[in-house]
Amino acid sequence: MHKYDEWKDKKILIDLANRFATCYENDDGSIFYIEPQFYTYLQGYKMLRPEGYQAILDKMDEIVRKNKKVIFQGDEEYPLIEKEGFIYLTAIDVADQAKVIVEKESRPSDYGD
Repeated sequence: MHKYDEWKDKKILIDLANRFATCYENDDGSIFYIEPQFYTYLQGYKMLRPEGYQAILDKMDEIVRKNKKVIFQGDEEYPLIEKEGFIYLTAIDVADQAKVIVEKESRPSDYGD
């Protein structure tokens, strides 16, 4: 379990069945998990789109407060945590909802006319 600076104001809950992700609780009782790979992807957004980073964090908070139980996962095919009643979101899901898009860099074509 890792304590992330972005959520240092949140209460950390201890989940003995989970050793991989950090579980946080908001003041309204809503809870969320941060999987390590999700956080790695989140840091990629911070590096590539620093002006949109806070918007992503704000969107995460909005989603958690609305849905009450959220797991922010690194890989949608292989979640580290499986919990009944939770919604699962990737960094791309959240960034898309926050309208923070990272465009792929266009490279010139190797093909001639």
